Amino acid sequence: MSNRPGRFIGIRGERTVAEDAGRVFRLDNEVLAFRFTATLSHRASTDPLERLTSPERLRLWLGAAGLDPGPDITEQELAAGVRLREAIHRVGRAISRGRTWAAGDCGVLNATSEGGRPAAVLTAGGRSWRLSGESPVRDAFSVVAQDAIAVFGTQDAGRIKTCDGPGCGGLFLDTSRGGNRRWCSMNTCGNRVKKLRMVAR
Repeated sequence: MSNRPGRFIGIRGERTVAEDAGRVFRLDNEVLAFRFTATLSHRASTDPLERLTSPERLRLWLGAAGLDPGPDITEQELAAGVRLREAIHRVGRAISRGRTWAAGDCGVLNATSEGGRPAAVLTAGGRSWRLSGESPVRDAFSVVAQDAIAVFGTQDAGRIKTCDGPGCGGLFLDTSRGGNRRWCSMNTCGNRVKKLRMVAR
């Protein structure tokens, strides 16, 4: 991953959380943890796009994920979120390439999972998460870490892939029948590849 600052995407006007998040973040990944790693996109390019540019951005993403942490997120919590995000991506990328993940990254995932106390609750809309009033951001990170562990530590790990889209490098879970899916999303990277092929013709 490049250490250069990523590009910035602004939010304009007053809209709902879902509308704002949909304009700022990639929210089309089926796996919550991989959706979180997509807050840094264009990973395989020379100009990665950092979308978590402020605590407010992190709050927006968590709210869209159903993990509303309340109004206050600190810079330290933002930094912890970025550490978790990158640990998830490195472990997922290692698995997708048939390599062993780094013990330090595994430690970040386990510590984050154990560090929160979110409660899964059943509502009319299905399952949701109840975060504590004392440490809602830590609880939210715990949910994301547990989601990653649920993929990495099961037979689903064999379906983890890295997107072949130009410059993408995002993670996804290949649930296709033939196991031959190549892109994190057909609507984004898949369409981009098709357009490039049409131009080449």
